[in-house]
Parts: sequence; C-alpha cells; structure tokens
Amino acid sequence: MSRYEITAQPLTVEAFAPFGDVLDCAGEPDKIINAGLCGRYHDRARLDFGDGRAGVSLFNAEPRSLPYTLDLLERHPEGSQCFVPMSEHPFLVIVAPDEGGKPGEPLAFLTSPGQAINFHRGTWHGVLTPLHAPGLFAVIDRIGDGANLEEVHLDPPYTVSSD
Repeated sequence: MSRYEITAQPLTVEAFAPFGDVLDCAGEPDKIINAGLCGRYHDRARLDFGDGRAGVSLFNAEPRSLPYTLDLLERHPEGSQCFVPMSEHPFLVIVAPDEGGKPGEPLAFLTSPGQAINFHRGTWHGVLTPLHAPGLFAVIDRIGDGANLEEVHLDPPYTVSSD
C-alpha cells in the first residue's frame, strides 16, 4: 500500500477517541424512562463551543463510493460538530491528527448502522461522505459570528478503500 492509500477500519469508541465521540446504544442504557419503554443512553457527545450556540441543521449529501478520493480536509476551531445519520446506512468518516496547525496522516473509519459521530473542536476531518442514498444527516454544531472553517486541499490526494 502506498503512502497515499488508506484502508477504512470499523468505527470503534477506542480508535476514534482522539478525534471525537462515537454515539451508539452499546451496552446497557443509563436509565429506563417513559414508563419502562425507552432506554436512555445519556450524554454520549461532548459539545464544545468557543462562543455562539448549538444549532441543529439538516445536511443532504450526495452518496459517494469506495474507493474514494480524499482531496480536502477541514476543521472547525470554534466548535465541535456532530453528525447523526437519518438512515441506517453506514458512512465514511475521515480524520487526521493536528501537526503544527496542519493535518497529519489521515485515518478512515466505516460506521455501523446506528452509529453517529461527534468531532471534537478543532479536529481535522473529511467532508460528509455517505455511501448510500439518502445522504440525510442531522448536524449539531456551532451557530455564531466569526470564522469557524479552515480547509486544506491535499496534493497529491489519498485513496480510501475498504480493504
């Protein structure tokens, strides 16, 4: 495998921890509510904003396929960003460590049905990459004044595959 090839791995809480939170219903619920008919998995994402407020937006992205060409990474220095798929389809999650204000070597993850993710504030990540239609997501992120987007174009690009 060349330096510019990435193999997507399954999304796990442990592997994704340096970059953000995995939201799922793993394990026992923290609480049973609604007359015993609903399990509450409490406080699964750390929302973090420099200023502004949390907002919920809907994103409708065109599905992509693997192998995927990764040529753009971005980050949001003023707030975390949470992606909750509105379907049971897996999606591709790409992250990179920060190396002196620039993205380091990217990593790729494939979600399982029922998983959502929350990028920590300032985490370099790829764009929203659904692998199936519909590419509909609820996104919880910072709403406020000022710049909250940094982008880096990758030249040469990386190729992301599933095996």
